[in-house]
Amino acid sequence: MRKIFLAGTAMLFAGVGIAGAADVLPAPYVEAPVYEAPVQTVSAAGGWYLRGDVGYSWNKMKGAEFFQGGLNTYAPFTTSSLRSSYSVGVGVGYQINHRLRTDVTLDYFGKAKFRGSTTGSCGVATACTSTDLTSVTGYGLLANAYVDLYKKGRFTFYAGGGIGGTRVKWDDLNNTSCETGNANNCDPSFNHGGAAGWRFTYALMAGASVDINCHLKADVGYRYRHIAGGAMFKSLNSAGYQGYHKAISSHEVRGGLRYGFGGCDQEQVYIEPAPIMPAVYK
Repeated sequence: MRKIFLAGTAMLFAGVGIAGAADVLPAPYVEAPVYEAPVQTVSAAGGWYLRGDVGYSWNKMKGAEFFQGGLNTYAPFTTSSLRSSYSVGVGVGYQINHRLRTDVTLDYFGKAKFRGSTTGSCGVATACTSTDLTSVTGYGLLANAYVDLYKKGRFTFYAGGGIGGTRVKWDDLNNTSCETGNANNCDPSFNHGGAAGWRFTYALMAGASVDINCHLKADVGYRYRHIAGGAMFKSLNSAGYQGYHKAISSHEVRGGLRYGFGGCDQEQVYIEPAPIMPAVYK
């Protein structure tokens, strides 16, 4: 009987010890799930592209002069002005990377009217004022490079420059000299043949483009164009040139479209990850 009592007592205390140990041990640890930050893809055009542009330019000619045969010297026009004109252009280019692109453009510059005057003697009087009327058009061929300075959403802001030449073509110049103060007392009108030729040209550009889709972009920008001076009109009495102009500069506002053929490159965009859940104890 005594042995049975001792064995039961031992089993009782063993059970109590196990229960106490269970109360002291920590609860099992369960790791919280890990959430991966998702990545969204957007499309951007790259590779070759075509472009088309229209523009309106405010033109300025730094000066015009003519050869005075009797005095064997050149004299400036008393007054001279060049009116505004429009332009249309096409081009082909290549998007080198997300920052740099380059293209070659061919532009037609619409007719800009010239009006000038000179003073001196003429056939009908010793004090005369001439009215000189002509116009100029041109084709410009430029190699251009652009740097995308800043991109925000669908908008990209850029700056660039170009170098090349412009084939300037002047129409015939109509010259009429009348007595100063008496517009009805005039010499007969004369037409001087217009000059044509290639002139060195450079341009500076700045603007912004907006992504319509991954292939098509709309472009609005400003261009400063500088065309070197040269011959303007021919002499009546010889095969040479009598009139010359200095540099023509233009401030131009342009708008156009660019269509890319390089497909839609995938660009990764980081999205803020989901918050990490706290550890759960059981």
